[in-house]
Amino acid sequence: MTTIPPFDLSQQFQLIGDEINQAVLQVLASGRYIGGAVVEGFEQQLAQYIGTQHCVACNSGTDALYLALRALGIGAGDEVITSPFTFIATAETISATGATPIFIDIDPVTFNLDLRQLEAAITPQTKAIIPVHLFGHPVDMTTLMAIAQRHNLRVIEDCAQATGADWAGQRTGSIGDVGCFSFYPTKNLGACGDGGAVTTHDPAIAQALRVLRDHGRTGTYYHEELGVNSRLDAIQAAILSVKLPYLESWHEQRTTVANRYQDLITNLGLDQTIVLPQAPMGGRSVWNQYTIRLKGADAAQRDALRQKLQAQGVICMVYYPIPLHLQPVYQALGYQVGQLPIAEQAAQEVISLPMFPEMVAEMQQRVVQVLNDCLG
Repeated sequence: MTTIPPFDLSQQFQLIGDEINQAVLQVLASGRYIGGAVVEGFEQQLAQYIGTQHCVACNSGTDALYLALRALGIGAGDEVITSPFTFIATAETISATGATPIFIDIDPVTFNLDLRQLEAAITPQTKAIIPVHLFGHPVDMTTLMAIAQRHNLRVIEDCAQATGADWAGQRTGSIGDVGCFSFYPTKNLGACGDGGAVTTHDPAIAQALRVLRDHGRTGTYYHEELGVNSRLDAIQAAILSVKLPYLESWHEQRTTVANRYQDLITNLGLDQTIVLPQAPMGGRSVWNQYTIRLKGADAAQRDALRQKLQAQGVICMVYYPIPLHLQPVYQALGYQVGQLPIAEQAAQEVISLPMFPEMVAEMQQRVVQVLNDCLG
Protein backbone atom coordinates (compact mmCIF):
# COMPACT_ATOMS: atom_id res chain seq x y z
CA MET A 1 0.00 0.00 0.00
CA THR A 2 1.46 3.32 -1.11
CA THR A 3 1.20 6.12 1.43
CA ILE A 4 -0.07 9.51 0.28
CA PRO A 5 1.61 12.14 2.50
CA PRO A 6 0.07 15.51 3.44
CA PHE A 7 2.80 17.16 1.35
CA ASP A 8 5.73 15.82 -0.64
CA LEU A 9 8.78 18.03 -1.11
CA SER A 10 10.82 15.29 -2.79
CA GLN A 11 8.93 15.69 -6.07
CA GLN A 12 9.64 19.42 -6.11
CA PHE A 13 13.32 18.74 -5.56
CA GLN A 14 13.37 16.26 -8.45
CA LEU A 15 12.14 19.07 -10.69
CA ILE A 16 14.59 21.80 -9.66
CA GLY A 17 17.25 19.97 -7.66
CA ASP A 18 20.05 20.69 -10.12
CA GLU A 19 19.35 24.43 -9.94
CA ILE A 20 19.24 24.36 -6.15
CA ASN A 21 22.47 22.39 -5.91
CA GLN A 22 24.23 24.83 -8.21
CA ALA A 23 22.95 27.86 -6.30
CA VAL A 24 23.97 26.39 -2.92
CA LEU A 25 27.45 25.41 -4.17
CA GLN A 26 27.97 28.94 -5.49
CA VAL A 27 27.21 30.35 -2.04
CA LEU A 28 29.52 27.85 -0.37
CA ALA A 29 32.30 28.72 -2.80
CA SER A 30 31.79 32.45 -2.24
CA GLY A 31 32.56 32.29 1.47
CA ARG A 32 29.79 34.86 2.12
CA TYR A 33 27.15 33.00 4.13
CA ILE A 34 25.41 35.80 6.06
CA GLY A 35 24.01 38.80 4.21
CA GLY A 36 25.61 39.96 1.00
CA ALA A 37 24.49 40.09 -2.61
CA VAL A 38 22.55 36.80 -2.60
CA VAL A 39 20.30 37.87 0.29
CA GLU A 40 19.87 41.37 -1.12
CA GLY A 41 19.03 39.90 -4.52
CA PHE A 42 16.31 37.73 -3.04
CA GLU A 43 14.88 40.70 -1.11
CA GLN A 44 14.61 42.68 -4.35
CA GLN A 45 13.13 39.69 -6.18
CA LEU A 46 10.43 39.14 -3.55
CA ALA A 47 9.60 42.86 -3.24
CA GLN A 48 9.04 43.01 -6.99
CA TYR A 49 6.85 39.89 -6.92
CA ILE A 50 4.72 41.11 -3.98
CA GLY A 51 4.55 44.65 -5.33
CA THR A 52 6.24 46.63 -2.55
CA GLN A 53 9.15 49.04 -2.46
CA HIS A 54 11.00 47.17 0.25
CA CYS A 55 11.58 43.66 1.55
CA VAL A 56 13.61 42.80 4.64
CA ALA A 57 14.53 39.14 5.01
CA CYS A 58 14.80 37.49 8.42
CA ASN A 59 15.21 34.01 9.86
CA SER A 60 11.58 32.91 10.30
CA GLY A 61 7.96 33.87 9.81
CA THR A 62 7.67 34.21 13.57
CA ASP A 63 10.45 36.78 13.62
CA ALA A 64 8.85 38.56 10.67
CA LEU A 65 5.77 39.19 12.81
CA TYR A 66 7.79 40.16 15.88
CA LEU A 67 10.04 42.55 13.95
CA ALA A 68 7.03 44.12 12.22
CA LEU A 69 5.30 44.76 15.54
CA ARG A 70 8.48 46.27 16.98
CA ALA A 71 9.08 48.42 13.90
CA LEU A 72 5.56 49.82 14.22
CA GLY A 73 6.13 50.71 17.86
CA ILE A 74 3.71 48.15 19.34
CA GLY A 75 4.48 47.38 22.98
CA ALA A 76 3.33 47.20 26.58
CA GLY A 77 -0.20 48.46 27.16
CA ASP A 78 -1.21 48.12 23.51
CA GLU A 79 -3.85 45.76 22.11
CA VAL A 80 -3.65 43.97 18.76
CA ILE A 81 -6.73 42.30 17.26
CA THR A 82 -6.19 38.97 15.51
CA SER A 83 -7.60 35.53 14.85
CA PRO A 84 -7.90 32.71 17.41
CA PHE A 85 -7.77 30.14 14.60
CA THR A 86 -4.18 30.13 13.41
CA PHE A 87 -0.70 29.00 14.45
CA ILE A 88 0.34 30.38 17.82
CA ALA A 89 3.14 32.52 16.37
CA THR A 90 0.60 35.17 15.35
CA ALA A 91 -0.46 35.80 18.96
CA GLU A 92 2.84 34.78 20.55
CA THR A 93 4.70 37.61 18.85
CA ILE A 94 2.13 40.15 20.06
CA SER A 95 2.71 38.93 23.60
CA ALA A 96 6.48 38.99 23.10
CA THR A 97 6.35 42.76 22.55
CA GLY A 98 4.42 43.21 25.82
CA ALA A 99 1.15 43.93 23.99
CA THR A 100 -2.08 41.93 24.42
CA PRO A 101 -3.72 39.84 21.69
CA ILE A 102 -7.46 40.40 21.34
CA PHE A 103 -9.26 37.55 19.60
CA ILE A 104 -12.43 37.86 17.54
CA ASP A 105 -14.31 35.02 15.88
CA ILE A 106 -13.82 33.74 12.35
CA ASP A 107 -15.88 33.37 9.20
CA PRO A 108 -17.11 29.76 8.89
CA VAL A 109 -16.36 29.54 5.16
CA THR A 110 -12.92 31.16 4.73
CA PHE A 111 -11.66 30.58 8.33
CA ASN A 112 -10.43 34.20 8.25
CA LEU A 113 -11.43 37.01 10.64
CA ASP A 114 -15.15 37.78 10.74
CA LEU A 115 -14.82 41.45 9.89
CA ARG A 116 -18.39 42.12 11.04
CA GLN A 117 -17.08 41.73 14.59
CA LEU A 118 -13.97 43.86 14.14
CA GLU A 119 -15.11 47.35 15.10
CA ALA A 120 -16.81 46.16 18.29
CA ALA A 121 -13.43 44.86 19.52
CA ILE A 122 -11.61 48.18 19.05
CA THR A 123 -10.77 50.08 22.24
CA PRO A 124 -8.60 53.12 23.02
CA GLN A 125 -5.73 50.66 23.58
CA THR A 126 -6.04 49.05 20.14
CA LYS A 127 -3.04 49.90 17.99
CA ALA A 128 -3.05 47.31 15.22
CA ILE A 129 -4.84 44.45 13.48
CA ILE A 130 -3.17 41.26 12.27
CA PRO A 131 -5.35 39.62 9.61
CA VAL A 132 -4.22 36.07 8.88
CA HIS A 133 -4.63 34.92 5.28
CA LEU A 134 -5.26 31.37 6.45
CA PHE A 135 -4.77 28.27 4.29
CA GLY A 136 -3.91 30.55 1.36
CA HIS A 137 -7.28 32.38 1.38
CA PRO A 138 -6.93 36.18 1.35
CA VAL A 139 -8.84 38.28 3.89
CA ASP A 140 -11.25 40.91 2.52
CA MET A 141 -8.63 43.65 2.71
CA THR A 142 -10.91 46.30 1.20
CA THR A 143 -13.24 46.12 4.18
CA LEU A 144 -10.46 45.64 6.71
CA MET A 145 -8.37 48.59 5.50
CA ALA A 146 -11.41 50.88 5.55
CA ILE A 147 -12.01 50.00 9.21
CA ALA A 148 -8.32 50.37 10.07
CA GLN A 149 -8.10 53.79 8.44
CA ARG A 150 -11.28 54.93 10.17
CA HIS A 151 -9.72 54.11 13.55
CA ASN A 152 -6.10 55.01 12.71
CA LEU A 153 -4.86 51.45 13.22
CA ARG A 154 -1.80 49.74 11.78
CA VAL A 155 -2.30 46.61 9.67
CA ILE A 156 0.18 43.74 9.76
CA GLU A 157 -0.70 41.09 7.19
CA ASP A 158 0.17 37.55 8.26
CA CYS A 159 0.95 36.04 4.85
CA ALA A 160 2.73 32.93 6.16
CA GLN A 161 0.35 30.64 4.26
CA ALA A 162 -0.49 32.98 1.43
CA THR A 163 2.60 34.06 -0.52
CA GLY A 164 1.21 35.17 -3.86
CA ALA A 165 -2.47 35.29 -2.94
CA ASP A 166 -4.41 38.28 -4.32
CA TRP A 167 -7.14 40.52 -3.00
CA ALA A 168 -8.83 42.81 -5.57
CA GLY A 169 -5.81 42.52 -7.85
CA GLN A 170 -3.20 43.27 -5.18
CA ARG A 171 -0.90 40.69 -3.68
CA THR A 172 -1.23 39.97 0.00
CA GLY A 173 1.61 41.66 1.82
CA SER A 174 1.32 44.81 -0.27
CA ILE A 175 -1.96 46.17 1.13
CA GLY A 176 -1.38 46.75 4.86
CA ASP A 177 1.48 48.65 6.50
CA VAL A 178 3.60 45.50 6.37
CA GLY A 179 3.34 41.92 5.14
CA CYS A 180 4.93 39.04 7.04
CA PHE A 181 6.04 35.87 5.27
CA SER A 182 7.24 32.44 6.34
CA PHE A 183 9.47 30.23 4.22
CA TYR A 184 9.09 27.14 6.37
CA PRO A 185 9.60 24.18 4.01
CA THR A 186 5.90 23.26 3.73
CA LYS A 187 4.81 26.74 2.67
CA ASN A 188 4.00 27.48 -0.99
CA LEU A 189 7.39 29.18 -1.22
CA GLY A 190 9.50 27.11 1.14
CA ALA A 191 13.18 27.14 2.02
CA CYS A 192 15.21 24.09 3.07
CA GLY A 193 15.03 25.29 6.66
CA ASP A 194 13.59 28.32 8.41
CA GLY A 195 13.26 31.71 6.78
CA GLY A 196 11.02 34.76 6.70
CA ALA A 197 10.59 38.27 5.34
CA VAL A 198 8.70 41.52 5.87
CA THR A 199 7.48 43.65 2.97
CA THR A 200 6.49 47.33 3.11
CA HIS A 201 6.15 50.46 1.01
CA ASP A 202 7.50 52.66 3.82
CA PRO A 203 11.28 53.28 3.79
CA ALA A 204 11.30 54.27 7.47
CA ILE A 205 9.66 50.98 8.48
CA ALA A 206 12.10 49.07 6.27
CA GLN A 207 15.06 50.79 7.91
CA ALA A 208 13.69 50.07 11.37
CA LEU A 209 13.33 46.40 10.42
CA ARG A 210 16.91 46.19 9.18
CA VAL A 211 18.20 47.66 12.44
CA LEU A 212 16.05 45.42 14.65
CA ARG A 213 16.97 42.18 12.83
CA ASP A 214 20.69 42.88 13.41
CA HIS A 215 20.89 43.46 17.18
CA GLY A 216 19.67 47.07 16.90
CA ARG A 217 22.93 47.95 15.15
CA THR A 218 23.22 51.24 13.27
CA GLY A 219 26.99 51.11 12.84
CA THR A 220 29.88 48.74 13.49
CA TYR A 221 29.40 47.67 17.13
CA TYR A 222 27.13 50.65 17.66
CA HIS A 223 23.66 49.82 19.01
CA GLU A 224 20.89 52.36 19.58
CA GLU A 225 18.17 49.90 20.70
CA LEU A 226 17.69 46.29 21.68
CA GLY A 227 17.20 44.15 18.63
CA VAL A 228 17.54 40.46 17.88
CA ASN A 229 19.66 38.21 15.69
CA SER A 230 17.29 37.41 12.85
CA ARG A 231 19.18 37.25 9.59
CA LEU A 232 18.29 35.03 6.62
CA ASP A 233 21.38 33.08 5.65
CA ALA A 234 22.62 33.22 2.08
CA ILE A 235 22.07 29.53 1.36
CA GLN A 236 18.36 29.80 2.11
CA ALA A 237 18.14 33.03 0.11
CA ALA A 238 19.77 31.28 -2.85
CA ILE A 239 17.30 28.38 -2.64
CA LEU A 240 14.35 30.76 -2.43
CA SER A 241 15.63 32.74 -5.42
CA VAL A 242 15.63 29.53 -7.46
CA LYS A 243 12.10 28.63 -6.35
CA LEU A 244 10.36 32.00 -6.69
CA PRO A 245 10.12 31.95 -10.53
CA TYR A 246 8.25 28.63 -10.27
CA LEU A 247 5.74 29.88 -7.72
CA GLU A 248 2.98 30.98 -10.10
CA SER A 249 3.01 27.64 -11.93
CA TRP A 250 2.81 25.84 -8.57
CA HIS A 251 -0.18 28.01 -7.66
CA GLU A 252 -1.91 26.99 -10.87
CA GLN A 253 -1.25 23.34 -10.05
CA ARG A 254 -2.59 23.80 -6.51
CA THR A 255 -5.75 25.39 -7.89
CA THR A 256 -6.17 22.43 -10.23
CA VAL A 257 -5.78 20.06 -7.28
CA ALA A 258 -8.33 22.02 -5.22
CA ASN A 259 -10.85 22.09 -8.07
CA ARG A 260 -10.40 18.37 -8.66
CA TYR A 261 -11.05 17.68 -4.97
CA GLN A 262 -14.24 19.73 -5.19
CA ASP A 263 -15.48 17.73 -8.17
CA LEU A 264 -14.54 14.31 -6.76
CA ILE A 265 -16.12 14.97 -3.37
CA THR A 266 -19.27 16.47 -4.86
CA ASN A 267 -19.69 13.65 -7.40
CA LEU A 268 -19.69 11.10 -4.57
CA GLY A 269 -22.28 13.12 -2.67
CA LEU A 270 -19.90 13.68 0.24
CA ASP A 271 -20.73 17.38 0.26
CA GLN A 272 -23.81 16.38 2.26
CA THR A 273 -21.61 15.48 5.24
CA ILE A 274 -18.56 17.61 4.45
CA VAL A 275 -18.22 21.40 4.20
CA LEU A 276 -15.95 22.13 1.26
CA PRO A 277 -13.49 25.03 1.39
CA GLN A 278 -14.18 27.98 -0.86
CA ALA A 279 -11.87 30.67 -2.14
CA PRO A 280 -13.27 34.07 -1.12
CA MET A 281 -15.10 36.14 -3.71
CA GLY A 282 -12.90 39.04 -4.76
CA GLY A 283 -9.61 37.27 -4.14
CA ARG A 284 -7.37 34.48 -5.36
CA SER A 285 -6.44 31.68 -2.98
CA VAL A 286 -3.11 29.90 -3.34
CA TRP A 287 -4.39 26.78 -1.51
CA ASN A 288 -1.61 26.22 1.00
CA GLN A 289 -4.01 23.67 2.52
CA TYR A 290 -7.20 21.99 1.37
CA THR A 291 -9.20 21.94 4.60
CA ILE A 292 -12.63 20.34 4.83
CA ARG A 293 -15.05 20.32 7.77
CA LEU A 294 -17.05 17.34 9.03
CA LYS A 295 -20.55 18.72 9.64
CA GLY A 296 -21.52 18.47 13.29
CA ALA A 297 -18.52 16.35 14.29
CA ASP A 298 -16.78 16.58 17.63
CA ALA A 299 -13.03 16.28 18.03
CA ALA A 300 -13.19 12.57 18.85
CA GLN A 301 -15.17 11.78 15.69
CA ARG A 302 -12.81 13.86 13.56
CA ASP A 303 -9.74 12.24 15.11
CA ALA A 304 -11.23 8.77 14.60
CA LEU A 305 -11.70 9.54 10.91
CA ARG A 306 -8.14 10.78 10.64
CA GLN A 307 -6.87 7.52 12.18
CA LYS A 308 -8.96 5.46 9.74
CA LEU A 309 -7.56 7.43 6.81
CA GLN A 310 -4.01 6.96 8.08
CA ALA A 311 -4.57 3.21 8.41
CA GLN A 312 -5.42 3.21 4.70
CA GLY A 313 -2.28 5.18 3.82
CA VAL A 314 -3.87 8.63 3.48
CA ILE A 315 -2.10 10.99 5.88
CA CYS A 316 -4.11 14.06 6.84
CA MET A 317 -3.37 16.96 9.17
CA VAL A 318 -5.42 18.98 11.64
CA TYR A 319 -4.88 22.74 11.60
CA TYR A 320 -5.73 23.64 14.41
CA PRO A 321 -7.17 21.42 17.17
CA ILE A 322 -7.22 24.06 19.94
CA PRO A 323 -8.06 27.70 19.17
CA LEU A 324 -5.65 30.21 20.65
CA HIS A 325 -8.08 31.78 23.10
CA LEU A 326 -8.42 28.38 24.83
CA GLN A 327 -4.72 27.52 24.87
CA PRO A 328 -3.30 27.06 28.40
CA VAL A 329 -0.77 29.83 27.82
CA TYR A 330 -3.62 32.34 27.33
CA GLN A 331 -5.84 31.36 30.25
CA ALA A 332 -4.99 34.62 32.00
CA LEU A 333 -6.76 36.56 29.24
CA GLY A 334 -10.04 35.19 30.60
CA TYR A 335 -11.68 33.79 27.47
CA GLN A 336 -14.29 31.12 28.14
CA VAL A 337 -15.44 28.09 26.20
CA GLY A 338 -18.27 29.18 23.91
CA GLN A 339 -17.08 32.78 23.64
CA LEU A 340 -15.81 32.37 20.06
CA PRO A 341 -18.08 29.56 18.88
CA ILE A 342 -17.20 29.44 15.17
CA ALA A 343 -13.47 29.06 15.86
CA GLU A 344 -14.22 26.43 18.51
CA GLN A 345 -16.48 24.51 16.15
CA ALA A 346 -13.91 24.67 13.34
CA ALA A 347 -11.23 23.31 15.66
CA GLN A 348 -13.36 20.21 16.20
CA GLU A 349 -14.43 19.70 12.58
CA VAL A 350 -11.44 20.53 10.37
CA ILE A 351 -9.20 18.06 8.63
CA SER A 352 -6.73 18.92 5.85
CA LEU A 353 -6.42 16.50 2.95
CA PRO A 354 -3.07 15.92 1.19
CA MET A 355 -2.24 18.99 -0.90
CA PHE A 356 0.85 19.69 -3.01
CA PRO A 357 1.28 20.88 -6.60
CA GLU A 358 2.48 17.56 -7.97
CA MET A 359 -0.62 15.59 -6.94
CA VAL A 360 -2.04 13.72 -9.93
CA ALA A 361 -5.65 12.70 -10.50
CA GLU A 362 -5.06 9.09 -9.49
CA MET A 363 -3.72 10.12 -6.09
CA GLN A 364 -6.70 12.36 -5.43
CA GLN A 365 -9.16 9.72 -6.58
CA ARG A 366 -7.67 7.37 -4.04
CA VAL A 367 -7.79 10.00 -1.27
CA VAL A 368 -11.47 10.70 -1.91
CA GLN A 369 -12.40 7.04 -2.31
CA VAL A 370 -10.72 6.18 1.00
CA LEU A 371 -12.47 9.18 2.58
CA ASN A 372 -15.79 7.90 1.25
CA ASP A 373 -15.12 4.38 2.56
CA CYS A 374 -14.10 5.67 6.01
CA LEU A 375 -17.23 7.81 6.24
CA GLY A 376 -19.33 4.74 5.47
